[in-house]
Amino acid sequence: MTPFEVERTKLIANAYDRASTACFTVGIATPIAGFVYNVSGFRNTIGYGAMALSLAGWLIVALGLHLLARQVLKRLRP
Repeated sequence: MTPFEVERTKLIANAYDRASTACFTVGIATPIAGFVYNVSGFRNTIGYGAMALSLAGWLIVALGLHLLARQVLKRLRP
């Protein structure tokens, strides 16, 4: 693998991992903060079941993107 291909592979893996971090922040951390602090009556707007389902979905997406990044990096083995 050429140095160009190595850097390109690392760049793609980093992009996937940053996307997983964004999914975690937008889909998990932000709704939890809104729920805990009841921002604009958020706690009254969404039920516990819908909140749990949404958090689980975002967690699966974030975890999937992170694992995809790890798979991309496995190509760098000598």
